[in-house]
Amino acid sequence: MRPIRKTALGAASLAAAVVLTGCSGGGDKSDDGGKPAPAKSAEQRTEERSALQVMTAATKKTTEAKSARVEMTMKMPEGAAGPGGEAGAMEMHGVMSWDPVAMDFTLSGSAFEEAAGEPGMPDEIRMIWLDDIMYMHMGEAMAAETDGKSWIKMDLGALAEQTEDEEIARQMTGGLQDMGQSPAEQMALLLDSPSIEHVGAEKLDGEATQHYQGTLSIAELLEMEMEQSASADFMTEEERKELLEGMDETGIESLDLDVWINGDDMPVKLTMTMDSPMGAMEVTQRITDYGVEVAPQAPPAEDTFDFLQMLEDLGGPGAV
Repeated sequence: MRPIRKTALGAASLAAAVVLTGCSGGGDKSDDGGKPAPAKSAEQRTEERSALQVMTAATKKTTEAKSARVEMTMKMPEGAAGPGGEAGAMEMHGVMSWDPVAMDFTLSGSAFEEAAGEPGMPDEIRMIWLDDIMYMHMGEAMAAETDGKSWIKMDLGALAEQTEDEEIARQMTGGLQDMGQSPAEQMALLLDSPSIEHVGAEKLDGEATQHYQGTLSIAELLEMEMEQSASADFMTEEERKELLEGMDETGIESLDLDVWINGDDMPVKLTMTMDSPMGAMEVTQRITDYGVEVAPQAPPAEDTFDFLQMLEDLGGPGAV
């Protein structure tokens, strides 16, 4: 019983800890008799607006969309999966809502497979986020040892309260807090970058986009007063502080963010490169279907095994 259950716990911990971690107007009036001027192309609107204006418009529209379909790839440095862990990648795809926060994703990838590494463990994990609780489907191998319960339930609030080792608690919950970070919040942070710039026009899968980028210093953003922050229109002071402090606590010093905006002022791709004590971590998101319905259902209680109970069975937080 113990090896499979411990492996499932380790895989769930990795999945939780490493996952993030993303208003153009109509036609103008001409000066000739009040006749409507031809509609302007995305390229023309881009030339007439600063990078900050374009990003502000895109952040506003993304915030209002409230949900989307996301495909994400995270490339991790050595050690990200724990002591002795090798560099690898985590992939996830599904739908997410940021108002309210809810997710339904499937996880896979080399980093996850390395962590699982036990015969009978699934090649991928389904993850559901609902009401600040994460559910992870660990497959039949775990179900055979837990009276048919194949889902792990991770209550973040309860875990933070009951885990005595603060470092262990931070490792297990830090990544989950970052998961609630929406594309709108990521872009809102970019508004505070002193180096935000327009890179140029690019095509993604045949779609015309405009590429923007900027670099952020976490220390400088933490020192910035909220009234000086361009992100103030899109997140509260508490949300901004929590987001930045979460990055700072994990050792992230700087963040390079690239965003590709389509003709409707919507981001269709975001790439974040973060410097950390373990090395560079890169997260790429492809975003589609803005406004998609996100209505995940929690698995039946009789099919779930509590993460804290599993910790206790294995001898406490240090057992992972």
